Amino acid sequence: MQTLMIALGAGVAFIIAYYTYGRWLGNKIFNLSGEAQCPSYRLRDNRDYVPTLKSIVFGHHFTSIAGTGPIVGPAIAVIWGWLPALLWVIFGSIFIGAVHDFGSLVVSLRNDGKTVGQVAGRLLNDRVKVLFLLVLFMALTTVLAIFGLVIAAVFKMYPASIIPCLIQIPLAIGIGLLLYRKGFGLLLPSLITLGLMYLSVIYGNQGVLGQWNTAMAAWPIMVWVIVLLVYSYVASVLPVWLLLQPRDYINSLQLISALGLVVVGLVVAAFIGGAPIGDDGVRPVLEVVAPMVNMHPEGAPVIFPFLFITVACGAISGFHCLVSSGTSSKQLKCEPDARMVGYGAMLTEGFLATIVICACVAGIGLGIQTKTGSTLVGHEAWLMRYASWSTANGLGAKVGAFVDGSANFLKAMGMPHQIAISLLGVLVASFAGTTLDTACRLQRYVIQELAGSFLPETDELQTGVSGASGGSGVSGVSGVSGGRGLSLNPLVWLTNKHGATLFAVLLGGLMAAALPQGGAWTWATAGKGGMILWPMFGATNQLLGGLAFLVIMFYLWRRNKPVYFLVLPLLFMLVMPAWAMFTTLPDWLHAQVKNWPLIIIGISTLVLEAWMIVEALLLLPVVRGVLERTALEKSLI
Repeated sequence: MQTLMIALGAGVAFIIAYYTYGRWLGNKIFNLSGEAQCPSYRLRDNRDYVPTLKSIVFGHHFTSIAGTGPIVGPAIAVIWGWLPALLWVIFGSIFIGAVHDFGSLVVSLRNDGKTVGQVAGRLLNDRVKVLFLLVLFMALTTVLAIFGLVIAAVFKMYPASIIPCLIQIPLAIGIGLLLYRKGFGLLLPSLITLGLMYLSVIYGNQGVLGQWNTAMAAWPIMVWVIVLLVYSYVASVLPVWLLLQPRDYINSLQLISALGLVVVGLVVAAFIGGAPIGDDGVRPVLEVVAPMVNMHPEGAPVIFPFLFITVACGAISGFHCLVSSGTSSKQLKCEPDARMVGYGAMLTEGFLATIVICACVAGIGLGIQTKTGSTLVGHEAWLMRYASWSTANGLGAKVGAFVDGSANFLKAMGMPHQIAISLLGVLVASFAGTTLDTACRLQRYVIQELAGSFLPETDELQTGVSGASGGSGVSGVSGVSGGRGLSLNPLVWLTNKHGATLFAVLLGGLMAAALPQGGAWTWATAGKGGMILWPMFGATNQLLGGLAFLVIMFYLWRRNKPVYFLVLPLLFMLVMPAWAMFTTLPDWLHAQVKNWPLIIIGISTLVLEAWMIVEALLLLPVVRGVLERTALEKSLI
C-alpha cells in the first residue's frame, strides 16, 4: 500500500501545483492573454509555423521532452534510496522543471517563436546569443550521435517493439493528412489510430512479422543509426503537421494510455498482490524492497551533486527549453494554451518518473527471473539489479529495471507476460524516437541561427536571414542562392533548411561512426561514437536549464516583473552542473587513455558558462525596466 500512496500522493501534488502555482505564473507573472496573436498565426507558413490544437501540441511537446530521460534517470538514481529520488522528482518538477519549460515557451511565444538561444541575443547581447547557440549545438550533436545507439539497443533487447514503432510512421502521415487536408475531426482518427497501434503490439511479433523483428534486431548498430538519421532528416524538413506533429501526438496517446495501464496494474497489485509465481496461486505482496536512503552505494559517485545530474528529464532538463522554444512555440494557437503545454507536460513527465521509481523499488520485488530460470522476489530481486553501481548502471540495466517492474504491475491485472514486455519496449523505443526526430529539427534551427549570426551583412540581406518567418528566424531562405545565383559562402548554405539538416545528420552520423576506444572500424563495431561525449551530456544538459533561467529572468527583469521565484532555481541549475563537471574533470584528465574531445569540450563548456554569467552580471544593473529594442509587445509583458 505504501507504493500506491507514493504514486497517488505525487499525482495529487502535481494536480494541485498545476491549478495553483501554474495558474499564478500564467496569470500574475506572464499575463497570458487570449487576445494576443501568436507566432503561429502572425508568421504562418504551414511548415514550421502552424496553428494547432493544444491537445496535439501537448502530445508533441510531452513525447519530445520525455524521451528515455524520465526512465533511465530515476531507474539508476534510486540506488541512493527511493526517498531522495522521489523528493527531487516532485519538488524539482513543480518548482524548477515546469517553471523552466513554461517560461521558455512563453518567452519564445513573445519573440516570434525564436529558440531560447536567439532570444538571449535580444535580451542580453549578440555575444551571449552566439555562446548560447554553441552550447546548444554541442548538446544536440551529442543527442543525434547517441540516440541511434539507444534505440538500436532497445530494439535488440525487445525485438517485438520494432514493427509497432515502424507502423507509427505511416499512421502519423495518415492522421496528418486527414486532419489538415481533409478537415476530419480529431476524435475518430485518434481512436482508430490508437486501436491499430495496440493491435500492432499484440500481433506485431507473430508469424512473418516476428521474423522481420528478429532480422532487424540483428542489424549492426551503425545500420540503425543511418536509418534513423535518414528518417530524422525527412521528419525535419517536412511540414511539421505532416509527420513530426502527428507522430508525436499518436505516440502520446499510446504512451499516456500505457502509463494509465501501469497505474491500474499498480492499484491491483497494491490490493491483491502481483501475478502468482508458482502453481500454488499465491500472489506476492507489493511492498517497497529498496532502502529509503543509501548515501554510499558500492561504486557510486556521491549523491551531491550527481543525483541532480542523473535525474534530469524527470525533474528538470535543459533540453526542454529547446523543445519549448524550438517547435512548440511555433504551433500554439493562443497564449493560455502555454500553461497546459509548458507547465502541464512537465508535471506529466514528473508523474511518469514517479511511476518509474515505484516500478524500480517495488514492482521489481514482485518477481524477476534469473538466467537459470529461477525467480527472485523481494529484496533479493532488488539486489539482482542494484547490488552496485556497475550492476545498475548501463542502458540495458536501467531500462530493464523499469520494464521488469512495470511488467509486473501489468501482469498483476492479468496481462500476458509477452504483451506486457512488448508494450513497455514500444513505450521506451517510441520515447527515444520522438526525442531523436525533434532534436534533429531543433539542431536545424540552431545551425540556421548560428550561420545567420556569422554571415556578412551582404549575404544576410541576400538570403533574408534577418527576417522573421520560415522557421527559426530564417525567412524564405533559398540557402544557396540570393539575387546573384549560387553563393560560394558555405554559411549561406547552412541557412537553408536542407543544408542545415544535412549538416546536422552528417555530423551526428560521423560522430556515431567513430570508435570510442580506437581499433579497427567495422560495421559491427561502429555506431557507439556518441559515447565519446556522452559522459558530459548530463552536466551540459542541466547547464542549459540554468542558462535558460537566465534568459527568462532577463525577460521579466526588463519588464519590472518579479523574479524572486527564479533566483534559487537559477543558482541551483548553474552551480550543480558546474560542480559535477569540476568533480569529473580530474578523472578524465588522469585517465590512462585520455578522451581529449571530451576533456576539451568539457572545459570549453565551463568557460562558456562563466563567460555568459559575467556578461549577465554586467548587464543586470542597467536594464531593469528597459525593454529590448526588438520587443514585439507593448501592452503585454
